[in-house]
Amino acid sequence: MNVITTFKEKRREKQIKYERTVLKDLSIKVLKSRVQHFFGSSRITSNLMMNSGIEEACYDIAIEAFLLGAKFSKFGYYGERTEDIRKRCYKEEKHLTDTLYNFLLYWGHGDEGIMSESLFYSCEQYVQIWWEDGFRNGERRRKLRLH
Repeated sequence: MNVITTFKEKRREKQIKYERTVLKDLSIKVLKSRVQHFFGSSRITSNLMMNSGIEEACYDIAIEAFLLGAKFSKFGYYGERTEDIRKRCYKEEKHLTDTLYNFLLYWGHGDEGIMSESLFYSCEQYVQIWWEDGFRNGERRRKLRLH
């Protein structure tokens, strides 16, 4: 008897396999250093970074942004400009930025006040940097035919 699989299941399996191979290029050392660079130096978030749960949330967002960039790198491989590709995934990237920002605001207990705008820009830059890294990594993997 044959096992019946659906297109959704096959697509999901393929996506998981691709994400695993892409994540092999991601360094934990780089994750930690970027979290410290973006959020450890700020007066607002330096107190928050003592909590390991907040640091892990930053890692989660970084990984998601990295995977998002890698996923959309296929359009760059076929000749589309990076700005146009970034417009394609604007909603997903904005969602990641908002999620991280709201998470940091919630755990900051409202201590940010006037500094919340700079915190938002830090979150936005953090997500953009990881998206770009994932994008470059995905393009490199496609050029080397490792996808």
